[in-house]
Amino acid sequence: LMKKIEETRQDDTIAGIALLFIDLDDFKTINDGLGHAVGDEILNLVASRLRGVLRLRDTAARLGGDEFAVLVAEVTNGHDARVVADNIIAALSQPFVDARQEHFLSASVGIAVFPVDGAGADELLRNADTAMYRAKEGGRGQSVFFETQMNLAALARVHSERDLRHALAQREFFLVYQP
Repeated sequence: LMKKIEETRQDDTIAGIALLFIDLDDFKTINDGLGHAVGDEILNLVASRLRGVLRLRDTAARLGGDEFAVLVAEVTNGHDARVVADNIIAALSQPFVDARQEHFLSASVGIAVFPVDGAGADELLRNADTAMYRAKEGGRGQSVFFETQMNLAALARVHSERDLRHALAQREFFLVYQP
């Protein structure tokens, strides 16, 4: 996928690209409750549905676990990427039927658009992932575009956690009782 992103990014004939980072909401309950064999079967159905809603020029890849990425080629604006993301969410919201029963899932999608949200593959993927987490925080089953302040907020959390761990290790906390 990273190679495909770089190739597409460098192709002057393509208007623009967007990277969609897709995570299946609460997929862990499928694996934990029904077993990994059922989970794997559903992941195959997810991949099939992705192929069904994507255009021939788009590329989908499973990143691992229940995470997928889609490289949307030839976008002229954010609306094009949003349409693809909404089609993916709608397709993955339909029941998954196996030999035993129906399974209901939803998907959260983060969207990063080249070059505004990243100049290279790693940066686009990281920013799309950040946006996907914002989609999950916002209620799941939705898509969210990356915004620069998302990285600032994530960086602030990392610094706060580091500072709290340091303060705890240095015994800088103390308990005050006030009746």
